Amino acid sequence: MPTPIPTAKGRLSAEQTAQYWQNGFLHPLQVMPEDEAAALRAELEQIERDWLSADLPLPLNMYKRVNAHVVMPLAARIARDPRILDLVEGVLGPDLLVWSAEFFIKEPRTTHVVGMHQDLTYWGMGETPDQVTAWLALSPATVESGCMDFVAGSHKNPILPHTDTYSENNLLSRGQEIAVDVAEADKTHIELAPGQMSLHHGLTIHGSGPNRSDDRRIGMAIRYLNPNAKQLVAERDYAMPARGTDSSGNFIPVAAPARLFAPEALALYERIRADQAKALAQGASSAVPLYQTAG
Repeated sequence: MPTPIPTAKGRLSAEQTAQYWQNGFLHPLQVMPEDEAAALRAELEQIERDWLSADLPLPLNMYKRVNAHVVMPLAARIARDPRILDLVEGVLGPDLLVWSAEFFIKEPRTTHVVGMHQDLTYWGMGETPDQVTAWLALSPATVESGCMDFVAGSHKNPILPHTDTYSENNLLSRGQEIAVDVAEADKTHIELAPGQMSLHHGLTIHGSGPNRSDDRRIGMAIRYLNPNAKQLVAERDYAMPARGTDSSGNFIPVAAPARLFAPEALALYERIRADQAKALAQGASSAVPLYQTAG
């Protein structure tokens, strides 16, 4: 597995920050020891076993894949881990909000992929630089297991045309893919050991291939904002305070859940999904199940 980038007491150097803005991504960054990542994985998989058949308003997979930090204390705890925030601060500054946190899981020997895309296409925030995604590996992310591929420098493009494929094989909400061909030679494979993470810009073209390994590929994507970011499409949007102060008030603050799938957290989750749907499903030719309310 890759050797992590050396940091200064867990913080990015000026050169590393410059590298991020030059390439649109930075990796691998060591956040925690591998055994700690293994413990987080075990906690997640215990939640899966305990709640898979529970009487929840939506399927368990929905809560893992969209705004997990609203209903799962585990997700909120990881998203606000000071070691991650110290690194993110090198990109966004000292005032940090969690806009979303979600688990991306590819089962072993499956064909699910993530189409090459730009995240900001569907966030309703325009081409703002005031965001970054941290992707933390909880199991080995290798070429064999379907690690992410980034296109260096592609964040310097505007939002490019995308196509909604609605493919069941694509883990994205609309099966979205950028409407241009990306040559294999232009992709950088982002291999990560458990406990390592990458950072990437919301305009960076990226995707991932199938998991051909015998283990689950488990990663957590955390979308961070600073208070300069603003929702431009939906009437309301939400974020969880993580560090510093929010001087803008562009997002309704969300508290971390006290326990798993508490009734008040589930109600907030539905309200957030309903309000965010206008932005996240904008321009869709048909319904986007991940952003439909439970009814």
